[in-house]
Amino acid sequence: MLAMPSVSPMFEGVTVILVAILGLAVVFDYVNGFHDTANAIATSVSTRALRPEQAIVLSAVANFLGALTGTAVAKTIGAGLIDEKVVNAADPHQLYVIAALIGAISWNLLTWRLGIPSSSSHALIGGLLGATIVASGVGAIQMGGVTGKVLVPLVSSPIIGLLVGFGFMVVLLNVFRRAHPARLNARFRRLQVLSATYMALSHGSNDAQKTMGVMTLALFSAGLIPTFEVPLPIILVAAAAMSAGTSVGGWRIIRTMGQRVVKLDPVHGFAAETTAATIIFGASHFGMPVSTTHIISSAIMGVGASERLSAVRWGVAGNIVIAWILTIPAAGAIAAISYAVLNTVVG
Repeated sequence: MLAMPSVSPMFEGVTVILVAILGLAVVFDYVNGFHDTANAIATSVSTRALRPEQAIVLSAVANFLGALTGTAVAKTIGAGLIDEKVVNAADPHQLYVIAALIGAISWNLLTWRLGIPSSSSHALIGGLLGATIVASGVGAIQMGGVTGKVLVPLVSSPIIGLLVGFGFMVVLLNVFRRAHPARLNARFRRLQVLSATYMALSHGSNDAQKTMGVMTLALFSAGLIPTFEVPLPIILVAAAAMSAGTSVGGWRIIRTMGQRVVKLDPVHGFAAETTAATIIFGASHFGMPVSTTHIISSAIMGVGASERLSAVRWGVAGNIVIAWILTIPAAGAIAAISYAVLNTVVG
C-alpha cells in the first residue's frame, strides 16, 4: 500500500489560514450585501416605486452585474494601501488579513443592529490599516494611496453628493415647475425603477471589488498567483456573495435611509439615486474605494434640502455623520485587538 506524501506543518498552516481568509472574505461580502442593501433600494421602497420584494430582487441582480464591470478598486484595496511585502515579511501567516476582516465584519454587524448606515468600505479599510500597523508598523502603510484614494474621497465625496443632489433637484423642480404634482410623482415613480437599477449597479461596481482585493491579496501573498490580477473565479465568488447578502435585505438601515432622514417623493428618490450612482461609477473607474453609504446619504440630504433646510432631520443626519467618523478607527481598533489575540494563539 502506497504511503501518502506528508504535508509540511508550515504548508498545512498556510493552507488552513488561506481558507479562513477566503471564507471570512465571503462572509464580509455577504454582510456587506445586506448591510448596504439600503444604498440601492431605500428610496425606491420608501416612495413606493417598487415593492420591497421587487426592489431586493432587482438590487441583487444589479449588484451581481455591477461587480463584473472592473477591478480597479480591487487593486487599490489589495495593492495600493499597504506594502504587502513588508507586512508578509513580519506576518508570513497573513493573520493581519483575518484580523482586518474580523474588524470589518464586527463593525458592520454592530451598526446594522443599531440601524446606522455606516460604510462597509471604510470598515474594511480601517480593519486592514489597524491590523497592518500592529503587525508590522506604520511604515507598511502606503500613505500616498491612503491619502489620495481613501482620505480625499472620504471628505470630498459626501460634499459632492450633497451639492450635486441639491443642484440636480433644483434643476428638476424648475424644469417641471408647472407639472401637476400627482402626474409628476407617477412619472418619476416609473423612472425610479431605472435609477434604482443604476444605483445598484454602481454599488456592485465599487463595494464587491473591495472583497476581491482582499482575496486576491491573500492568493498573491501565498504565491498562488504570479501577479496581482484578480482571477475570474474570485470576481464571480465576490459578486455572488454580495448578491446573496443583498437578497436578504437590511430593513433596519432601509428605514433609516428611506424614512428617517427626509421624507422622499419619487422625484427626490430619482434625483438622489441618479446623483449617487454617477459619482460612484466615476470613483470606481479611477479605483477609488468610496463609501456608497456616504454618497447616497449625502445625496438624499442635498435633495431634501433643495426645498427647505428644515425638511432634513439634521439630528438623524448628525448621528450618521458620527458613525462615518468613527468607522475607520473603530474597525481598525477591533482589527488590531483581533490581530494581537490571533498572533498570541498562532504564534
